[in-house]
Amino acid sequence: MIKKQLENPQGDEDFYDFRSQKSKLKVIRVDINLPVYRMENFRTYTDQKEYIAKEKLDADYFLKGQELQSVQQKQHDILKKLSETKKGTVPLIGDVLQKDGQRERLLISSTGVVINGNRRLSAMRELGTEYVDCMVLPADATADEIVDIEANLQAKSETKLDYDWIGDAQLINRLVNMGRSPKDIAERLNRTKADIENSLQALAEADIYLKDWADAPGEYSRVRDDAGQLFKDLPKLIAGKDQALQQGSRVIAWTLFENRDKIQGRVYAFNAAIGKLAADVLERMSEELDVSITPSDEDDDESGFEIDFGGETEVDYAPLIEHLRDDETKDDAIEALVEACQAAIDAQVGKNSTKAALKAITQAHSKLVSVDISTAAPDTYHGMQKQLESIATLVAKLHEKVKDAASKTTGGG
Repeated sequence: MIKKQLENPQGDEDFYDFRSQKSKLKVIRVDINLPVYRMENFRTYTDQKEYIAKEKLDADYFLKGQELQSVQQKQHDILKKLSETKKGTVPLIGDVLQKDGQRERLLISSTGVVINGNRRLSAMRELGTEYVDCMVLPADATADEIVDIEANLQAKSETKLDYDWIGDAQLINRLVNMGRSPKDIAERLNRTKADIENSLQALAEADIYLKDWADAPGEYSRVRDDAGQLFKDLPKLIAGKDQALQQGSRVIAWTLFENRDKIQGRVYAFNAAIGKLAADVLERMSEELDVSITPSDEDDDESGFEIDFGGETEVDYAPLIEHLRDDETKDDAIEALVEACQAAIDAQVGKNSTKAALKAITQAHSKLVSVDISTAAPDTYHGMQKQLESIATLVAKLHEKVKDAASKTTGGG
Protein backbone atom coordinates (compact mmCIF):
# COMPACT_ATOMS: atom_id res chain seq x y z
CA MET A 1 0.00 0.00 0.00
CA ILE A 2 2.82 2.39 0.84
CA LYS A 3 4.69 1.54 -2.33
CA LYS A 4 1.56 2.20 -4.38
CA GLN A 5 0.98 5.55 -2.65
CA LEU A 6 4.59 6.58 -3.31
CA GLU A 7 3.97 6.23 -7.05
CA ASN A 8 1.52 9.12 -6.79
CA PRO A 9 2.48 11.10 -3.65
CA GLN A 10 0.75 14.20 -2.34
CA GLY A 11 4.04 16.04 -2.62
CA ASP A 12 7.39 16.12 -0.88
CA GLU A 13 8.91 17.83 2.14
CA ASP A 14 12.41 18.87 3.15
CA PHE A 15 13.91 16.79 5.94
CA TYR A 16 17.27 17.66 7.54
CA ASP A 17 17.91 14.85 10.02
CA PHE A 18 18.69 11.95 7.68
CA ARG A 19 22.29 11.19 6.71
CA SER A 20 23.36 14.68 7.87
CA GLN A 21 21.99 16.36 4.79
CA LYS A 22 18.87 17.86 3.34
CA SER A 23 16.54 15.23 1.90
CA LYS A 24 13.35 15.42 -0.13
CA LEU A 25 10.94 12.90 1.33
CA LYS A 26 7.71 11.97 -0.39
CA VAL A 27 4.46 12.63 1.50
CA ILE A 28 1.54 10.20 1.40
CA ARG A 29 -1.83 9.88 3.13
CA VAL A 30 -2.71 6.47 4.55
CA ASP A 31 -5.41 4.86 6.67
CA ILE A 32 -4.86 5.58 10.38
CA ASN A 33 -4.59 1.83 11.07
CA LEU A 34 -1.78 1.21 8.59
CA PRO A 35 1.34 2.53 10.46
CA VAL A 36 2.83 0.45 13.25
CA TYR A 37 4.46 1.79 16.40
CA ARG A 38 8.25 1.49 16.55
CA MET A 39 9.30 -0.61 19.52
CA GLU A 40 12.90 0.56 19.79
CA ASN A 41 11.56 3.81 21.18
CA PHE A 42 13.62 5.42 23.92
CA ARG A 43 10.73 7.59 25.13
CA THR A 44 8.85 4.44 26.07
CA TYR A 45 11.86 2.36 27.15
CA THR A 46 11.24 2.69 30.91
CA ASP A 47 7.53 1.84 30.63
CA GLN A 48 8.28 -1.14 28.41
CA LYS A 49 10.79 -2.51 30.92
CA GLU A 50 8.35 -1.98 33.77
CA TYR A 51 5.65 -3.97 31.93
CA ILE A 52 8.11 -6.75 31.08
CA ALA A 53 9.20 -7.03 34.72
CA LYS A 54 5.64 -6.89 36.06
CA GLU A 55 4.34 -9.55 33.69
CA LYS A 56 7.56 -11.64 33.81
CA LEU A 57 7.94 -11.55 30.02
CA ASP A 58 10.99 -12.11 27.82
CA ALA A 59 13.38 -9.15 27.71
CA ASP A 60 12.79 -8.75 23.94
CA TYR A 61 8.98 -8.95 24.22
CA PHE A 62 8.44 -5.57 22.56
CA LEU A 63 11.26 -5.72 20.02
CA LYS A 64 10.26 -9.15 18.72
CA GLY A 65 6.55 -8.35 18.85
CA GLN A 66 6.52 -5.25 16.67
CA GLU A 67 4.24 -6.89 14.10
CA LEU A 68 1.91 -8.49 16.67
CA GLN A 69 -1.43 -6.81 17.35
CA SER A 70 -1.32 -7.60 21.09
CA VAL A 71 2.10 -5.99 21.49
CA GLN A 72 1.08 -3.02 19.34
CA GLN A 73 -1.94 -2.52 21.62
CA LYS A 74 0.25 -2.49 24.72
CA GLN A 75 2.58 0.03 23.10
CA HIS A 76 -0.49 2.11 22.23
CA ASP A 77 -1.51 2.11 25.90
CA ILE A 78 1.97 3.31 26.91
CA LEU A 79 2.01 6.04 24.26
CA LYS A 80 -1.51 7.14 25.15
CA LYS A 81 -0.45 7.61 28.76
CA LEU A 82 2.58 9.65 27.67
CA SER A 83 0.53 11.81 25.34
CA GLU A 84 -1.83 12.61 28.21
CA THR A 85 1.00 13.62 30.56
CA LYS A 86 1.35 17.35 31.10
CA LYS A 87 4.86 18.75 30.60
CA GLY A 88 5.12 22.24 32.09
CA THR A 89 3.48 24.79 29.80
CA VAL A 90 3.56 22.49 26.75
CA PRO A 91 -0.04 21.79 25.65
CA LEU A 92 -1.28 18.21 25.51
CA ILE A 93 -0.95 16.55 22.11
CA GLY A 94 -4.61 15.54 22.05
CA ASP A 95 -5.76 19.10 22.74
CA VAL A 96 -3.64 20.46 19.87
CA LEU A 97 -4.85 17.79 17.46
CA GLN A 98 -8.47 18.28 18.44
CA LYS A 99 -8.19 22.03 17.89
CA ASP A 100 -5.96 22.25 14.81
CA GLY A 101 -5.86 18.76 13.33
CA GLN A 102 -2.58 17.21 12.15
CA ARG A 103 -0.07 20.03 11.73
CA GLU A 104 3.10 17.92 11.49
CA ARG A 105 3.48 14.84 9.33
CA LEU A 106 4.59 11.53 10.80
CA LEU A 107 7.92 10.10 9.69
CA ILE A 108 7.66 6.43 8.72
CA SER A 109 9.87 3.78 7.16
CA SER A 110 9.06 2.28 3.79
CA THR A 111 7.48 -0.64 5.67
CA GLY A 112 5.17 1.58 7.74
CA VAL A 113 7.09 1.75 11.05
CA VAL A 114 6.67 5.15 12.73
CA ILE A 115 10.09 6.73 13.30
CA ASN A 116 8.82 10.06 14.63
CA GLY A 117 5.29 10.79 15.79
CA ASN A 118 4.35 7.66 17.73
CA ARG A 119 2.58 9.65 20.48
CA ARG A 120 0.76 11.79 17.94
CA LEU A 121 -0.42 8.67 16.15
CA SER A 122 -1.78 7.23 19.40
CA ALA A 123 -3.60 10.50 20.15
CA MET A 124 -5.07 10.66 16.64
CA ARG A 125 -6.32 7.09 16.97
CA GLU A 126 -7.96 7.98 20.30
CA LEU A 127 -9.68 10.93 18.59
CA GLY A 128 -11.05 8.67 15.84
CA THR A 129 -9.06 10.23 12.99
CA GLU A 130 -9.43 8.26 9.75
CA TYR A 131 -6.28 9.20 7.83
CA VAL A 132 -2.77 10.37 8.61
CA ASP A 133 -0.18 12.18 6.49
CA CYS A 134 3.32 10.72 6.52
CA MET A 135 6.80 11.44 5.17
CA VAL A 136 8.46 8.22 4.01
CA LEU A 137 12.13 7.35 4.40
CA PRO A 138 13.95 5.61 1.52
CA ALA A 139 13.76 1.81 1.52
CA ASP A 140 17.52 1.53 2.10
CA ALA A 141 17.43 3.39 5.45
CA THR A 142 19.17 1.19 8.04
CA ALA A 143 18.30 0.52 11.69
CA ASP A 144 21.34 2.50 12.85
CA GLU A 145 20.36 5.46 10.65
CA ILE A 146 16.92 5.41 12.23
CA VAL A 147 18.52 5.61 15.70
CA ASP A 148 20.59 8.55 14.41
CA ILE A 149 17.38 10.29 13.39
CA GLU A 150 15.92 9.83 16.87
CA ALA A 151 19.15 11.21 18.38
CA ASN A 152 19.05 14.23 16.07
CA LEU A 153 15.44 14.95 17.01
CA GLN A 154 16.23 14.47 20.72
CA ALA A 155 18.95 17.12 20.44
CA LYS A 156 16.33 19.74 19.61
CA SER A 157 15.14 21.63 22.68
CA GLU A 158 11.46 21.26 21.94
CA THR A 159 11.63 17.46 22.21
CA LYS A 160 14.09 16.99 25.09
CA LEU A 161 11.41 17.19 27.77
CA ASP A 162 9.75 14.08 26.40
CA TYR A 163 12.59 11.81 27.56
CA ASP A 164 13.06 10.62 31.12
CA TRP A 165 16.70 10.29 32.20
CA ILE A 166 16.67 6.52 31.76
CA GLY A 167 15.44 6.74 28.17
CA ASP A 168 18.01 9.43 27.44
CA ALA A 169 20.81 7.26 28.86
CA GLN A 170 19.59 4.21 26.93
CA LEU A 171 19.64 6.21 23.69
CA ILE A 172 23.24 7.20 24.44
CA ASN A 173 24.07 3.57 25.26
CA ARG A 174 22.58 2.47 21.93
CA LEU A 175 24.74 4.98 20.09
CA VAL A 176 27.81 3.68 21.92
CA ASN A 177 26.91 0.14 20.84
CA MET A 178 26.77 1.46 17.29
CA GLY A 179 30.44 2.38 17.64
CA ARG A 180 30.02 6.08 18.35
CA SER A 181 32.46 7.71 20.75
CA PRO A 182 31.27 9.92 23.66
CA LYS A 183 32.72 12.90 21.78
CA ASP A 184 30.73 12.07 18.61
CA ILE A 185 27.54 11.53 20.64
CA ALA A 186 28.06 14.81 22.48
CA GLU A 187 28.31 16.68 19.19
CA ARG A 188 25.19 14.96 17.83
CA LEU A 189 23.15 15.71 20.95
CA ASN A 190 24.52 19.23 21.46
CA ARG A 191 25.94 18.34 24.87
CA THR A 192 29.34 18.01 26.50
CA LYS A 193 31.46 14.86 26.42
CA ALA A 194 31.48 14.85 30.23
CA ASP A 195 27.67 14.91 30.30
CA ILE A 196 27.49 11.93 27.93
CA GLU A 197 29.97 9.93 30.02
CA ASN A 198 28.11 10.81 33.22
CA SER A 199 24.82 9.60 31.72
CA LEU A 200 26.40 6.23 30.94
CA GLN A 201 27.92 5.99 34.43
CA ALA A 202 24.59 6.91 36.03
CA LEU A 203 22.83 4.18 34.04
CA ALA A 204 25.46 1.67 35.18
CA GLU A 205 24.91 2.72 38.81
CA ALA A 206 21.14 2.38 38.42
CA ASP A 207 21.62 -1.14 37.01
CA ILE A 208 23.80 -2.08 40.01
CA TYR A 209 21.17 -0.78 42.42
CA LEU A 210 18.26 -2.56 40.72
CA LYS A 211 20.10 -5.87 40.32
CA ASP A 212 22.20 -6.13 43.49
CA TRP A 213 20.17 -4.21 46.06
CA ALA A 214 16.53 -3.89 45.02
CA ASP A 215 16.45 -7.36 43.41
CA ALA A 216 14.48 -5.81 40.56
CA PRO A 217 16.69 -5.83 37.44
CA GLY A 218 15.21 -3.81 34.60
CA GLU A 219 12.50 -2.14 36.70
CA TYR A 220 13.63 1.35 35.76
CA SER A 221 10.36 2.91 36.85
CA ARG A 222 11.73 2.65 40.41
CA VAL A 223 14.46 5.17 39.59
CA ARG A 224 12.86 7.19 36.82
CA ASP A 225 11.28 10.20 38.49
CA ASP A 226 13.22 11.57 41.46
CA ALA A 227 16.40 9.46 41.38
CA GLY A 228 18.10 10.85 38.29
CA GLN A 229 20.17 13.42 40.17
CA LEU A 230 21.30 10.87 42.77
CA PHE A 231 22.56 8.34 40.23
CA LYS A 232 24.24 11.08 38.18
CA ASP A 233 26.02 12.35 41.32
CA LEU A 234 27.03 8.89 42.55
CA PRO A 235 29.97 8.22 40.16
CA LYS A 236 31.73 11.37 41.36
CA LEU A 237 30.89 10.71 45.01
CA ILE A 238 32.51 7.26 45.02
CA ALA A 239 35.48 8.11 42.80
CA GLY A 240 38.91 7.47 44.31
CA LYS A 241 37.68 5.21 47.11
CA ASP A 242 38.70 1.61 47.67
CA GLN A 243 36.23 -1.08 46.69
CA ALA A 244 34.87 -1.60 50.21
CA LEU A 245 34.19 2.09 50.79
CA GLN A 246 32.70 2.48 47.30
CA GLN A 247 30.18 -0.20 48.15
CA GLY A 248 29.58 1.40 51.53
CA SER A 249 28.91 4.74 49.85
CA ARG A 250 26.50 3.11 47.43
CA VAL A 251 24.59 1.50 50.29
CA ILE A 252 24.34 4.85 52.07
CA ALA A 253 22.95 6.40 48.88
CA TRP A 254 20.52 3.54 48.22
CA THR A 255 19.25 3.53 51.80
CA LEU A 256 18.70 7.30 51.85
CA PHE A 257 16.89 7.09 48.50
CA GLU A 258 14.57 4.31 49.66
CA ASN A 259 13.90 6.11 52.95
CA ARG A 260 13.75 9.69 51.66
CA ASP A 261 10.51 10.20 53.61
CA LYS A 262 12.55 9.84 56.82
CA ILE A 263 15.10 12.55 56.09
CA GLN A 264 14.87 16.31 56.15
CA GLY A 265 15.20 17.83 52.70
CA ARG A 266 16.18 16.10 49.48
CA VAL A 267 18.64 13.23 49.16
CA TYR A 268 20.90 15.65 47.27
CA ALA A 269 21.51 17.50 50.55
CA PHE A 270 23.20 14.34 51.88
CA ASN A 271 25.81 14.12 49.11
CA ALA A 272 28.60 14.83 51.60
CA ALA A 273 27.48 11.85 53.71
CA ILE A 274 27.58 9.64 50.61
CA GLY A 275 30.89 11.08 49.43
CA LYS A 276 33.70 12.50 51.53
CA LEU A 277 32.06 11.70 54.88
CA ALA A 278 31.06 8.11 54.04
CA ALA A 279 33.72 6.46 56.23
CA ASP A 280 32.73 8.71 59.15
CA VAL A 281 29.04 7.89 58.62
CA LEU A 282 29.68 4.15 58.59
CA GLU A 283 31.87 4.33 61.67
CA ARG A 284 29.19 6.29 63.56
CA MET A 285 26.60 3.77 62.45
CA SER A 286 28.75 0.84 63.60
CA GLU A 287 29.17 2.44 67.04
CA GLU A 288 25.44 3.09 67.35
CA LEU A 289 24.58 -0.50 66.45
CA ASP A 290 27.59 -2.01 68.25
CA VAL A 291 28.60 -3.75 65.04
CA SER A 292 32.32 -4.15 64.47
CA ILE A 293 33.65 -3.09 61.06
CA THR A 294 37.26 -3.93 61.96
CA PRO A 295 38.20 -7.57 61.35
CA SER A 296 39.46 -9.10 64.61
CA ASP A 297 42.37 -11.49 65.11
CA GLU A 298 41.47 -15.02 66.12
CA ASP A 299 42.63 -14.33 69.70
CA ASP A 300 40.51 -11.20 70.15
CA ASP A 301 37.39 -11.21 72.28
CA GLU A 302 34.49 -11.31 69.86
CA SER A 303 32.54 -8.73 71.83
CA GLY A 304 35.56 -6.47 72.44
CA PHE A 305 35.62 -2.82 71.54
CA GLU A 306 38.81 -1.14 70.45
CA ILE A 307 39.50 2.48 69.60
CA ASP A 308 42.30 3.18 67.16
CA PHE A 309 43.85 6.62 67.57
CA GLY A 310 46.12 6.51 64.57
CA GLY A 311 46.99 4.79 61.33
CA GLU A 312 44.80 3.27 58.66
CA THR A 313 42.90 0.16 59.63
CA GLU A 314 41.37 -2.41 57.31
CA VAL A 315 37.61 -2.21 57.50
CA ASP A 316 34.79 -4.52 56.48
CA TYR A 317 31.40 -2.90 55.97
CA ALA A 318 29.65 -6.18 55.18
CA PRO A 319 28.22 -6.57 58.72
CA LEU A 320 26.59 -3.13 58.50
CA ILE A 321 25.25 -3.85 55.04
CA GLU A 322 23.83 -7.14 56.29
CA HIS A 323 22.03 -5.27 59.10
CA LEU A 324 20.41 -3.05 56.47
CA ARG A 325 19.32 -6.11 54.49
CA ASP A 326 18.06 -8.30 57.34
CA ASP A 327 14.33 -7.87 57.99
CA GLU A 328 14.89 -8.27 61.74
CA THR A 329 17.54 -5.55 62.03
CA LYS A 330 17.02 -3.20 59.11
CA ASP A 331 14.61 -0.79 60.83
CA ASP A 332 17.13 0.00 63.57
CA ALA A 333 19.95 0.03 61.03
CA ILE A 334 18.14 2.51 58.78
CA GLU A 335 17.45 4.79 61.74
CA ALA A 336 21.09 4.57 62.80
CA LEU A 337 22.29 5.33 59.27
CA VAL A 338 20.05 8.38 58.87
CA GLU A 339 21.17 9.70 62.28
CA ALA A 340 24.82 9.03 61.42
CA CYS A 341 24.49 10.93 58.12
CA GLN A 342 22.97 13.94 59.84
CA ALA A 343 25.52 13.85 62.66
CA ALA A 344 28.45 13.64 60.24
CA ILE A 345 27.12 16.54 58.20
CA ASP A 346 26.42 18.63 61.31
CA ALA A 347 29.95 17.95 62.57
CA GLN A 348 31.40 18.97 59.21
CA VAL A 349 29.34 22.15 59.08
CA GLY A 350 30.29 23.04 62.63
CA LYS A 351 33.94 22.06 62.25
CA ASN A 352 35.18 25.62 62.38
CA SER A 353 32.51 26.81 64.77
CA THR A 354 33.55 27.86 68.28
CA LYS A 355 30.48 26.00 69.60
CA ALA A 356 31.10 22.73 67.71
CA ALA A 357 32.91 20.94 70.56
CA LEU A 358 30.28 21.90 73.12
CA LYS A 359 27.50 20.82 70.77
CA ALA A 360 29.11 17.40 70.19
CA ILE A 361 29.60 16.81 73.94
CA THR A 362 26.03 17.93 74.67
CA GLN A 363 24.66 15.50 72.06
CA ALA A 364 26.75 12.65 73.53
CA HIS A 365 25.48 13.50 77.01
CA SER A 366 21.85 13.48 75.80
CA LYS A 367 22.29 10.04 74.28
CA LEU A 368 23.84 8.61 77.43
CA VAL A 369 21.10 10.10 79.62
CA SER A 370 18.46 8.38 77.50
CA VAL A 371 20.00 4.90 77.93
CA ASP A 372 17.70 2.47 79.77
CA ILE A 373 19.76 -0.49 81.03
CA SER A 374 16.67 -2.24 82.42
CA THR A 375 15.45 -3.06 78.92
CA ALA A 376 18.80 -4.38 77.68
CA ALA A 377 19.30 -8.06 76.92
CA PRO A 378 21.76 -9.91 79.20
CA ASP A 379 23.97 -10.86 76.26
CA THR A 380 24.67 -7.15 75.65
CA TYR A 381 26.03 -6.41 79.15
CA HIS A 382 29.60 -7.33 78.33
CA GLY A 383 29.57 -5.22 75.16
CA MET A 384 28.14 -2.27 77.06
CA GLN A 385 30.85 -2.56 79.70
CA LYS A 386 33.54 -2.44 77.02
CA GLN A 387 31.88 0.57 75.39
CA LEU A 388 31.57 2.43 78.70
CA GLU A 389 35.22 1.74 79.57
CA SER A 390 36.26 3.19 76.21
CA ILE A 391 33.96 6.16 76.70
CA ALA A 392 35.39 6.75 80.19
CA THR A 393 38.90 6.78 78.74
CA LEU A 394 37.88 9.28 76.09
CA VAL A 395 36.09 11.47 78.65
CA ALA A 396 39.20 11.53 80.85
CA LYS A 397 41.37 12.56 77.90
CA LEU A 398 38.90 15.27 76.83
CA HIS A 399 38.60 16.50 80.40
CA GLU A 400 42.37 16.98 80.60
CA LYS A 401 42.42 18.77 77.24
CA VAL A 402 39.63 21.14 78.30
CA LYS A 403 41.37 21.78 81.65
CA ASP A 404 44.65 22.50 79.88
CA ALA A 405 43.00 24.80 77.32
CA ALA A 406 41.14 26.67 80.06
CA SER A 407 44.33 27.24 82.06
CA LYS A 408 46.09 28.69 79.01
CA THR A 409 43.14 30.98 78.35
CA THR A 410 43.13 32.35 81.93
CA GLY A 411 46.89 32.61 82.12
CA GLY A 412 47.22 29.67 84.44
CA GLY A 413 44.90 31.09 87.08
